[in-house]
Amino acid sequence: MASAFKIAVVGSGPAGMSAAGRAAQLGLSHILLEKTDHLSDTIYKYQKGKHVMATPSQLVLRSDMDFEAGKREAILEVWDRQVAERQVNVRMNAEVKKITGSKGDFTLTLTNGEEIKAEYVILGIGTQGNPNKLRCEGGDLPHIQYTLDDPGEYVDEHITVIGSGDAGIENAIGLAADPEQGNVVTILNRSPEFARAKQGNIDLITEAGRTGRVNVMCETTPARVVPGYLYLDTRDGEQKIKCDRIIARMGTAPPRKFVEECGIQFTSDSADAFPALSPQFESSVPGIYVIGALAGYPLIKHCMNQGYDAVEFINGNTDLKPADEPLLEKKFEGLPGARSVTEWLAFLRRRVSILNDLSMLQMREFMLDSEPRAYRAGEVVFRRNEPGASLFAIADGSLLVEIDPANPDRTVSIERGSIVGEVGLISGRKRGATVRTGEGAIVIEIPRSAALKLIATNDAAKREITRIATERQLLQMFGSVSPDDLKEVLDTAEIRNVRAGETIINEGEEGYDIFVIRLGSMVVEKSIGGKPVFLSYLPAGSYVGEMALVDRGRRTATVRAAIKSEVIRLDGDAFRRLLDRKPELLARFKQDMSSRQELTSFIEARKDGFGGVVDMYSQVAGFLVENGIGEATDVLLIDEKLCIGCDNCERACADSHEGLSRLDREAGRTYAHLHVPTSCRHCEHPHCMADCPPNALNRGPDGEVYINDTCIGCGNCQRNCPYGVIRLAKVPPKKPGLLKWLFFGSGPGPGEADEKWAKKNKSKSGAEAPKKAIKCDMCSGIEGGPACVRACPTGAAIRVSPEEFLSVARMGQGG
Repeated sequence: MASAFKIAVVGSGPAGMSAAGRAAQLGLSHILLEKTDHLSDTIYKYQKGKHVMATPSQLVLRSDMDFEAGKREAILEVWDRQVAERQVNVRMNAEVKKITGSKGDFTLTLTNGEEIKAEYVILGIGTQGNPNKLRCEGGDLPHIQYTLDDPGEYVDEHITVIGSGDAGIENAIGLAADPEQGNVVTILNRSPEFARAKQGNIDLITEAGRTGRVNVMCETTPARVVPGYLYLDTRDGEQKIKCDRIIARMGTAPPRKFVEECGIQFTSDSADAFPALSPQFESSVPGIYVIGALAGYPLIKHCMNQGYDAVEFINGNTDLKPADEPLLEKKFEGLPGARSVTEWLAFLRRRVSILNDLSMLQMREFMLDSEPRAYRAGEVVFRRNEPGASLFAIADGSLLVEIDPANPDRTVSIERGSIVGEVGLISGRKRGATVRTGEGAIVIEIPRSAALKLIATNDAAKREITRIATERQLLQMFGSVSPDDLKEVLDTAEIRNVRAGETIINEGEEGYDIFVIRLGSMVVEKSIGGKPVFLSYLPAGSYVGEMALVDRGRRTATVRAAIKSEVIRLDGDAFRRLLDRKPELLARFKQDMSSRQELTSFIEARKDGFGGVVDMYSQVAGFLVENGIGEATDVLLIDEKLCIGCDNCERACADSHEGLSRLDREAGRTYAHLHVPTSCRHCEHPHCMADCPPNALNRGPDGEVYINDTCIGCGNCQRNCPYGVIRLAKVPPKKPGLLKWLFFGSGPGPGEADEKWAKKNKSKSGAEAPKKAIKCDMCSGIEGGPACVRACPTGAAIRVSPEEFLSVARMGQGG
């Protein structure tokens, strides 16, 4: 005879345990089914001593079970005690194999064959039992594990943690906590930022990286695993590190097969989709409720509140509002129209394309991190050259982008449902245009952290943001076409990640696809006399591949990544049809082809009589790429044939920047006549920006990377810069004028003060002056441009963009 209950709760995690606790408090017949021999298996499997956070801090906990931030062991002890005190009916070692029936008459079949009857079912099974597995060569080796119980068990090991979420960070911190254990710990993050983690954990891993306790490797993914070693794909190419153990914490997926066999529908076919639920957590099967991580809410407070609420709804309390309702009501109070929170969430999700795939529960969490605003007609959303990296989603009305700074009336309209600000989000540059409303509008401002989290956790949102960004990049690149013209080409678009040194086009092969460089840069080479010869450099925003497409011949050169890059592959057949429809675009392609063919002819013409020149030219270009020009937007070069060693460049730099030089002329590498001194390259995607706690690093309108006054001197940028161009220095007192120095000996004189003068003129208080990070800012805001170039008496110092370095490489080579 099957046991019968009003409510059967499956899973004793925070959500399920809270639901069962509420049922017990209300006197409802219930059973809590747990497949293991202990409560809350997910928390139970946290590493020993883990500090469990109680976020969001502003959210009220309404569960009958207590929960405060603290150690894993203390939290589990409280829950075990309270479950017993509240007489919760728990059945351990009771794994549910299937659920059949309908509302009022469900049958839950356990793996041991026992059947349990219930009027209602609450699924709180979470997702932790379905970890995402490592998918690379060697990903099935025995030293790879997906959980970490006790970090203290591991001694004198090289351990790599893969995963940038809270679990991965906490594992890495725990393994490196005790220096006497002797572990060498590395954490891999495929992105430049830790978008998935809580801010507290981001601060911890940043500090651990700063002090060297953990080797933090961003923009890095595993390539292959072999016993004792791990091969990595980094932005600078393949790297091999020693590795005795891998702990993979790459997220989890819902147990979709089991859930769908219960009859429950998901929001989409996407691997990261969640079950479709009502605002009361009821699934597509009436009577089955889904709560907790399986509903898309992984935070413990949310889970516990949902468990409480689900039982209240089942018990007839239909007027109960979610615990976050007051917070969201405040968010929406400034918007026009008398809508409830639920109505606003549905309205925004329906109207904004990047939010279409979010569940209502995910929408609640998303809106807690974002700011909806109402704008009047003509009101400015953001201005050209303003700093800012947030994303703006248009829920109602439209926005106008001013495309001509001199003429505000020249605008492009961005309609409802789309986004603006994606360039700042991706590149970190200042706003490229002023954006204002064309009519009254409702716009959601999505902070950078929330936007990155959305991209990292929702494939549909990521695809839509990528599609919009790609369309706009192509429209800007191929100015004579419209969105309708590009539709077929965009439908074929594929974003590809390319490792440093990897080829996207090989000379002599057949192929007609066009490649647009989205991030990073490429070099073009041609085989001449059996040797690869450098032809040109292609920065982000360039395209390549048109020669074979137009001529219908084989590829005429090899194109490879100078650094880790992203390209957009556009189908050649679709693009050929576009060229047939748009003769003006075909004419532009032919013009670009002509320039590239001239360059090839220039090189080939010298292959016989000037073979040494061709070799030297190619080697110099390769040297420049190796020294950071592959990711630079502006770089200082010195022609050693012209340089007389006067150091005017260094002194001018110091005199233009509070007495602190940003340049070390003698440092750096030299090849032939070209010297690359230690000075900022203003990288396209700066390493230094990745971990700046006060966001003191910014990009100017001309691409300059500069440090503002909010710098706290933490040194993260200095450690992250691969070229050694950032240093921490004490800001000296303001210098007197030149005449005072000449006639009265005031101040240290031109250039940077030497150590002897600085020591002699130390603060009278004896206190150490605070340090701040300093680096080249391209003399931003200083009339006349870079002081180092202006001060050079022989013209040896030049600043160039990567697009110009081809002509620089020819200097003195007979070109």
